[in-house]
Amino acid sequence: MDPITQQTVLAAAGAGGDPVYVDDVFSTTLYTGNNNSPSQVVNTGIDNTEKSMVWIKSRTTTFGHNLFDTVRGTGYRLSSNNSDGQVSDSSGVTAFNSNGITIGGSNYINGQNADIVAWNFKAAPGFFDVVTYTGNGTAGRTISHQLGSVPGMIIVKRTDASNSWAVFHRSLTGTHYLELETSGSTGPNSSIWNNTNPTSTHFTVGNSVTVNNNGGTYVAYIFAHDDASFGTDGDESIIKCGSYTGNGGSQDIDVGFEPQWFFIKRTSGTGRWMCWDEMRGSADNGLDQPSLYFHDVDAEAAWQRLYTHKSGFGINAQSGNDVNGSGETYIYTAIRRPHKPPEAATEVFAMNTHTGSIPNYISGFPVDFVIKKDGINSSGDVHVASRIQGRKFLKTNSTEAEGNAFVAAAFDHSNGFASGSGSSPDSEYLAWMFKRAPGFMDVVTYNGTGSTRTINHNLGAVPEMMVIKSRDEARSYQIYHAALGAGYYHPGFRTDPFYTSSSRWDTTPTSTVFSVKTDTDLNSSNGQGYIAYLFATLPGISKVGSYTGTGNAINVDCGFTAGARFILIKRTDTEIGGTPGTSWFLWDSVRGIVSGNDPYLLLNRDNNGVDAQVTNTDYIDPLSSGFTVTSSAPAVLNASGATYVFLAIA
Repeated sequence: MDPITQQTVLAAAGAGGDPVYVDDVFSTTLYTGNNNSPSQVVNTGIDNTEKSMVWIKSRTTTFGHNLFDTVRGTGYRLSSNNSDGQVSDSSGVTAFNSNGITIGGSNYINGQNADIVAWNFKAAPGFFDVVTYTGNGTAGRTISHQLGSVPGMIIVKRTDASNSWAVFHRSLTGTHYLELETSGSTGPNSSIWNNTNPTSTHFTVGNSVTVNNNGGTYVAYIFAHDDASFGTDGDESIIKCGSYTGNGGSQDIDVGFEPQWFFIKRTSGTGRWMCWDEMRGSADNGLDQPSLYFHDVDAEAAWQRLYTHKSGFGINAQSGNDVNGSGETYIYTAIRRPHKPPEAATEVFAMNTHTGSIPNYISGFPVDFVIKKDGINSSGDVHVASRIQGRKFLKTNSTEAEGNAFVAAAFDHSNGFASGSGSSPDSEYLAWMFKRAPGFMDVVTYNGTGSTRTINHNLGAVPEMMVIKSRDEARSYQIYHAALGAGYYHPGFRTDPFYTSSSRWDTTPTSTVFSVKTDTDLNSSNGQGYIAYLFATLPGISKVGSYTGTGNAINVDCGFTAGARFILIKRTDTEIGGTPGTSWFLWDSVRGIVSGNDPYLLLNRDNNGVDAQVTNTDYIDPLSSGFTVTSSAPAVLNASGATYVFLAIA
């Protein structure tokens, strides 16, 4: 499809056709270099057969940044860390594919065993465009673009000779510019943008050889700002270009959405071009996050205490002048995190035993939340962890605060989860892996205040099950389930029933917030951190529900077409002690959901570990629309008149 047709199709989609999501036009992909042995295809999830750009940087070596685009074609790369013209590189990106790129053996983008990141931008109205042009040396030259809205940022590079990169940012206006390959501050220069701001159809250049040498060839990467034409209803923006003033302490920068990628540049003085993304790390606890520098060949380094939150990014008090010097001015560009509704459960949920390699557990998608059992046939802990927690974890069988045992790169993979170094495959270790997605599940962090408050979330639906835990202190989990409502909670994971309480949930949660009262297990006044895992019913993919026991076989209709792969059940109305007691029962199709004995695990024993799976019972059976609770199931699962809640995933 030619660029004009592509733009027309995408514009029509945004104007009432199929919705366009950030997932369709941007991705961050992590991969390991193999020096082209064998040939490497990098699946970024982006259709690069149309107009697009891919920006690649080795994270573990000092090879520079590499920019390739479909307009200039394969074999030509530019480096943001120097002023060189484009370099012919037949071993760089060798093909732009419908789901990513093919790369050759260049050490710049495919060094043996190097950890590498690829940021893939696809041209789309309201997001991004790529334009090439030939200079004429005349001030006031206008260059057409197909962004369809006023650009928020433009990056121009001369390709036939060595000249600086020129950066326009809406916060600086057309009177000022920055150079991408240096850490210098901004300055006025009428010969760059001709003192003229861009429009929705073109941008203007002066007579500087940097942007308009007579006969010189140039490429321009053009980024939108706050064009609200994306998402299910076509009313969401996916990119913001803004500025803020540093305060030398802590502050939150509100960009209107949770970003998956952003950079910060000091403009009132010297400052690095510092870039973060959620794939390489976005823990919210104020720890140093992995940063790369557009202007520098340095390998990735932990730098400055930044983190993402529901509506932007936060800066910790330990940050320095590069991001938060008192009274200094900074620009940023931020891109919204993935938020495309899934069409199949396999896009957001996977199970896998230990593979014996890295990542240890394969999901086929970036993992945001994981439940992991060490030793399904022996007593061992059940860990829960999330991307936003970094390498920290909690246990379902303990009230203790967050531990710190997973490898630093636990979530540092595009297709799975790592809990340690590679070793022999081991079917005794099992992980249940989730991806955050609208209507399916979300992960939220907050700090306690001791006062009734609401907490924003990005589930995009009303949470029907919420599991909340203090991260900093030894406190019980607090579980909400919509089948019982805001008047009940469970101090899970235990055999207790759900209890009534007026000090837990202030009101029923909504599609944007949930509310907590003053109980210290949910909202301590000492500012301790909490984490909330939120789940909802997404037709055909997940079901949060309840059933009433009969003592006979019960078919639980979840609206699925091929049965449930994951089932979690808890009796709510009484406590039965002993083993298994009124525990939290977990079944899955990896261990077997069959017409016969089905192994189950309990999530809630004690600090000595969760018991080995029980394999000699037939308490559930497969059902195409969900699952069946059998007549042989005991009272903890099927007593006449008793109430049970569940979470099931197709």
